[in-house]
Amino acid sequence: MMRNVSEKSGYGRITISSAMLIEIETVLQTQEPVIRPIWNTFASSVSGIWKGVGAVFSPVTAEIEPIEVGDKNENLFDCYTLTRVEAFPSSAEDGQTSHIQRTVNWVSLNPYGEIPELDGERPLGMRRMTEETLKNNKLPKFESFDFGKSDVMEEDIMGMEPGLLFFEDGSYSRGPVDIPVGEVDMSNNYLSSTFKFEQCLVKGCHKRLRMVHTIEFSNGGSDIQILRVAVYEEQWVCPTNLSDLSDTEMEMKPFSQRRRVQPRELAGSWKVLEMSATPVYGEGDCTISNVVPYVYLCTENLKKRSLPESIVHFGEEELRDMQDATVLWLPGGVTSFVDVKEDGILCIGVGWYSDEGINLVLERDYGTDGKLKEVRWKSEVKRRWTNPPPM
Repeated sequence: MMRNVSEKSGYGRITISSAMLIEIETVLQTQEPVIRPIWNTFASSVSGIWKGVGAVFSPVTAEIEPIEVGDKNENLFDCYTLTRVEAFPSSAEDGQTSHIQRTVNWVSLNPYGEIPELDGERPLGMRRMTEETLKNNKLPKFESFDFGKSDVMEEDIMGMEPGLLFFEDGSYSRGPVDIPVGEVDMSNNYLSSTFKFEQCLVKGCHKRLRMVHTIEFSNGGSDIQILRVAVYEEQWVCPTNLSDLSDTEMEMKPFSQRRRVQPRELAGSWKVLEMSATPVYGEGDCTISNVVPYVYLCTENLKKRSLPESIVHFGEEELRDMQDATVLWLPGGVTSFVDVKEDGILCIGVGWYSDEGINLVLERDYGTDGKLKEVRWKSEVKRRWTNPPPM
């Protein structure tokens, strides 16, 4: 994957970088099998009315991109979403107890783009300009819009599909079981496959982050192009049988008005609880049978994450090639990464860092044969002490 980016010194925040090296310092708990989460529990945890914010970011520069063109032909960079998620009983033929139906309504806003950051590293004059910009470009609140008259962004149904992996807290990773790899069909130069990879992290049961990578695979899987990176943060409001949302004010700011997470915040030692789900493939075609057995394992380690070797700042001018740029550093503590490792494993992931020193991660691996290899959920807690206490 090739990215043309820029480099200069200055006060710009880091927006893209190479991968951060992670090393295991101490194994606290070796891998142990755990029970696969129950579908009905998962369906219940995701059901309800969710208020949210959303934005789209360039997979090349990590800059915020227009999400829609407004009535005055202006670019709009943020959106508010109202999502209704319901679990419905399935027919007896499905062999499932329920399926999940999702409807997302949305409105777009913000013709101003991303606001410069109010961090202490910037000169006082620049910070004052940012404060003035925030004051002049105040955005309307979520509650000022009538979502009953808004457009539908998305409608879909989710069931026990082969590529859906979910965890106890309601987090999930959704995508294909197979991606196309192998010999190139020279008779069709335009043959390519495009897939969506949706990954959702949950914080405290009532807040969640969803990231959707749209990725195109061509030339037998040797060429990978990230077409779109969309991010949504949502808060649970009420069950679906309640329709009056006026008493619940949304707490979240649009992504354009948030600080970007930086590599130094993720560097250092972490205590990591990891749950992994590994598919067990048989001889049949799982996409036809709609059944893939998974083995769930749990482990706990102390890990050290090093700063990336290559970084690029926002607003840099001198272009250069950076083939190993894999991490997007996004507003709201969000990181996005798509990386082909040295052994050929394709890893698609999302991270969600909070100022409390907790980083949640979902990673989805595909092998060199194009098959889903593993999905990992991680809860990482930053170690605050200089010398670890005796174990």
